[in-house]
Amino acid sequence: PGPLVESGGGSVQAGGSLRLSCAASGYNYRSYCLAWFRQALGQEREGVAVLGRAGSTKYKNSVKGRFTISQDNADDTLYLQMNNLKPEDTAMYYCAAAREGCYTLSEMAFTYWGQGTQVTVSL
Repeated sequence: PGPLVESGGGSVQAGGSLRLSCAASGYNYRSYCLAWFRQALGQEREGVAVLGRAGSTKYKNSVKGRFTISQDNADDTLYLQMNNLKPEDTAMYYCAAAREGCYTLSEMAFTYWGQGTQVTVSL
């Protein structure tokens, strides 16, 4: 598979929405776990959402009900729909993929990473 390339980040006011995209050609969820991670300035990278190989999903508690991870089967683009954004969601967001043992929000399980896209949420 090719590289993972994120897009769609930007600046938004609290309460707003953004949809992040990750070009993930060759990384279909039937063969790979796909996930979104984020890293705020001065903090460790943390898992936000994972799409497992059975199509199941798992979310970080603080984004449940606000974020949705999905993949377009036509071109393998991975999405993260983010609604009701909060200032604490401000971070660099990364997409990641792995073949096995990866239905987890732990970054240690993921092999392939994109370069990231910045999300900034202001009051």
